[in-house]
Amino acid sequence: MKRLRQLFWPGLAVALLAAGCRGVPTAGELAARRDLAAVADKYRPGQSRPALPPLAPDAGLSDFLAYALLNSPNVEAAYDDWAASVEQITVERSLPDPKLTFQAYIQNDLTSLMPGLMQDLPGPGKLPVAARVAAAESQTKYAALETAVLQTAFEVKSAYYNLHFLDERIRINRQTLGLLADLETAARAQNEVGKVTLQDVYRAQIERDQLTTAITNLEDSRQPMFAQFKAALGMTHDQPDPPVPAKFESTPLDLNADDLLAAAFARNPRLKTAEAEFQLAEASIAQARKSNVPDFSAGLQAEVYTPPFYWPQASMTLPVWRDKIAAQLAAAQAGKRAAQARLTAEQIGITVELALRTYDYRESTRNLALLETRLIPKARQSLEIARAGYLSGQVDFFNLMDAERAWLSFQLQDVEEQTRREITLADLSLTIAGVAPAGAPLLPAPAVISSTFPPHQP
Repeated sequence: MKRLRQLFWPGLAVALLAAGCRGVPTAGELAARRDLAAVADKYRPGQSRPALPPLAPDAGLSDFLAYALLNSPNVEAAYDDWAASVEQITVERSLPDPKLTFQAYIQNDLTSLMPGLMQDLPGPGKLPVAARVAAAESQTKYAALETAVLQTAFEVKSAYYNLHFLDERIRINRQTLGLLADLETAARAQNEVGKVTLQDVYRAQIERDQLTTAITNLEDSRQPMFAQFKAALGMTHDQPDPPVPAKFESTPLDLNADDLLAAAFARNPRLKTAEAEFQLAEASIAQARKSNVPDFSAGLQAEVYTPPFYWPQASMTLPVWRDKIAAQLAAAQAGKRAAQARLTAEQIGITVELALRTYDYRESTRNLALLETRLIPKARQSLEIARAGYLSGQVDFFNLMDAERAWLSFQLQDVEEQTRREITLADLSLTIAGVAPAGAPLLPAPAVISSTFPPHQP
């Protein structure tokens, strides 16, 4: 009974540890968990995928964007990486697991039996700094989630615009093909009355055959474009093909260079990543400065057979390798300088990219105004005059074909400029200004962005 009493307190300590202990969360851990819970409520409520919005031809683009963001494997992978990094904060701020020890002396028989308990204790301040590093790492993972969300939305919009304007190009070419059939008929009529040679008929047929092949190529290009659209929605090849939105929706824009730049500096995912890496580098410096702080361990063993009954134990590391400590600090400081340089480079790059994209927008807008208000109407009038002149014998077939080609070319240029303009707007709003679609599984954005690029509403 005396030996059992000697083992009571160590046994009680082991039982309490086995029942489980909880550490004290840091402020960074609490903030990260609040952010994760806020995003999880939208993205994975109850740790399960919410019902995907139904897709129909009359559904708005916002429904397709919501479907893609909830279904994209890239977004899901980025979300889970972020969730894992948040959990890692708890791991880093926690004490190491205690160790149950057992020591015995045996000669001819058992002369000493000493069970015990040991605990490693990191030096003062090391655990909070490790938690700070883990919290900064979780910010880089959240920035990666933002990037995945915005890139997925851009891929959906880009594929959607390409498909829409592909149909426009096919429509224009088919309309022109019908016109060529009329011109061929007119050439035959002129040939039958001896006004022109059969060469005009052949020229009309050559032009028609070339345009027919162009239409076939455009129709064939729809398959890879549709595959891109389906992939952007996160759908696998064995799933039924989704519909394409029938209604065209442009990206809303209040184009102001100062507002755009402010929005980009506040929310651009590349800048957010660079800023998070800079915070991580600063935390790594604080961690490196703790390298010269010793770690400790303490324990207690109980002697079962021979007094004294309890044997305390303690140890301490000796951080004597000064060159190693100095190298760790120097490496962390160099990492901070590199992170600062990358952040500056990203800021410069975003400024230049914004200038280029806004120029592209202005150029395409000017080109569209020129094409739609002047060139296309005049080309149509020129074609009608050339057609009437050909029937009256005042214009030859070469001039008629030139007028027809100019009209077709201007219409196709108009479609190309519309495609370029819409993709530029999507690029500006998503990948540069970082404006996520309404309902995206992200934390709330600064107000400056919503006033510059109003998000799509369902």
